[in-house]
Amino acid sequence: MSIVSISLDDKILKGLDKLQNELGFSGRSEVIRAGLRTLLSEEREKAKLSGTVEGVFMVVNQEKHNETVADIRHQFNDVIKTEIHNHLDTNRCLHIFVVKGDSLRLKEFMKVFLTSRKVEYTKLFLA
Repeated sequence: MSIVSISLDDKILKGLDKLQNELGFSGRSEVIRAGLRTLLSEEREKAKLSGTVEGVFMVVNQEKHNETVADIRHQFNDVIKTEIHNHLDTNRCLHIFVVKGDSLRLKEFMKVFLTSRKVEYTKLFLA
């Protein structure tokens, strides 16, 4: 088995330790492997998308990064049918995008959010 070294900030490390304890993983590496398996599985499912796709795409971000979310949203108005913006707490926001469009365009839309360091969480739900 290969060894990979990664850097994690304190907040992520605390979350990792919490997951390890709450879910009963034997160590941090097991938690990371499980998370990577989930991400790989989700990406395989997205890769299978073709034709016109409909669904809901959720984004959670710090409120200070709403301008970044708005900039991305404006780049993809052609596939966004509706957006709901809600404040989760004092400094985090939830954006719910109802989307419909060509699968390649939607994959591009999701990739921009997934790879942005200003976004905490993304999730696609297909209709």
